[in-house]
Amino acid sequence: MHKGAITRGSVLKAIAEHDELGREAFLEAYHFGKARSYVLVHEGREYDSKAIAGVAHKWDQGRALTPGEFSGGKDHAVSWLRRLGFQVEELS
Repeated sequence: MHKGAITRGSVLKAIAEHDELGREAFLEAYHFGKARSYVLVHEGREYDSKAIAGVAHKWDQGRALTPGEFSGGKDHAVSWLRRLGFQVEELS
């Protein structure tokens, strides 16, 4: 598995799955917690950036990353999502 090797399409699929399941069910299904530092902003909605980045690996790498396999900060999830052109904002 290559961490961070995700595509814009896989992130959009993770967002769609989040929207279909709802936030609580999505986070519970993949064992992620709520965002503490950063959120992904897409089409005016906020998403837990670490969870979305981790789940996006499901389509590009064959399985979602677990929360303990990477950080939700600038070194991992934030940089991966920004590299793909997504807006990620720091929570105050």
